[in-house]
Amino acid sequence: MDFRFSAEDEAFRQQVRDFIAQELPPDWEGGGRYPEEDDWDFTKQLRTKMADKGWLTMHWPEEYGGHSASQVRSAIFSEELTYNRTPGRDIFGVRMLGPTLMLYGSDEQKRTHLPPVARGEIQWCQGYSEPESGSDLASLSTRAVADGDEFVINGSKIWTSMAHRADWIMLLTRTDPDAPKHRGISFILVDMKSPGIQVRPIINMANRHEFNEVIFDNVRVPRSNVVGEENRGWYVAVTLLDFERSGIDYSANGRRLLDETLRYAGETKSNGKPLSQIPWVRNALADRFIECEVARLMAYNVAYMQGQGLVPNKEASMSKVFGSEAVQHVTKTGMEILGMYGILNRDEKWAPLKGRMQENWMSAFSGTIAAGTSEVQRNIIASRGLGLPRG
Repeated sequence: MDFRFSAEDEAFRQQVRDFIAQELPPDWEGGGRYPEEDDWDFTKQLRTKMADKGWLTMHWPEEYGGHSASQVRSAIFSEELTYNRTPGRDIFGVRMLGPTLMLYGSDEQKRTHLPPVARGEIQWCQGYSEPESGSDLASLSTRAVADGDEFVINGSKIWTSMAHRADWIMLLTRTDPDAPKHRGISFILVDMKSPGIQVRPIINMANRHEFNEVIFDNVRVPRSNVVGEENRGWYVAVTLLDFERSGIDYSANGRRLLDETLRYAGETKSNGKPLSQIPWVRNALADRFIECEVARLMAYNVAYMQGQGLVPNKEASMSKVFGSEAVQHVTKTGMEILGMYGILNRDEKWAPLKGRMQENWMSAFSGTIAAGTSEVQRNIIASRGLGLPRG
């Protein structure tokens, strides 16, 4: 097996790096600080420039606005943006909805929704989790009642990332309350400007506004917005989750934090010698670098499988659970190396790494919950990967 990238892929990686160096301000903070929240106009400008280069949806078929590039090349693009903390992507539209719509969407839905994503003109969000329905997603209670050619939707979704910026939401809702739990669910596309939608911000413990609660009060949606068959949206939903769980962002974020910690450990002394010469620091950093490299290779394996026309299932879950937990381990190690200074926030004078490590440490907890908890991923790996019986 050859783990090397092609000369063309390496040249493309350098193109992306040159673009990032040119477009980001010299004092760019990034750092997972959600520039989307602070400077949304800059985010949209970068997205448009990436779309003009054909990078946003390069792995999509040409008929849908892509360039039929390999999934590996698309992963390279995502890796470089994440490592360099560059805004501009819409992972909901590009990585999740787009490929799912290509599999299950009607011709009209593809014509309507895919080109704006490819042009970088639109932001999507995902309406899955509810206040009483998280890991047991099929227990959702948001209702869509048929009324002629429309559905009338009532209910709420929670932890909806980027809902305050989104133009559209991909929504799971129950359309047959009498059907078994995993049936009677439909996957519906909803315009966020529809009357009756209210978005309430949720500020997390890292003081970020990424999450939201979305309330639906008699929201009317055309029945033609159902993706796939009515009452069989569960199958659409889990396909989308496989695309969601296959990102390389975990390892790229972890590697960037490790590189910064390594530099800090080399420059900071304890008892007259650099932290990087202390055995436990060296061992911990080595273990974390190994872990991030394994997570990186898992993610590229998923990208390779997607490029072969496969829909990774257990492999996507393996990549997600290992990658998200690797970031937790990286930030925990980073906090131990920074010591008491590590708890200082970005505004404090003596905060090392501008408070970035503690922010990422707090956010890392959500990484093993969002897109399916680590427990859910392990159940998938056990049942679908190892053939073990359900517990």
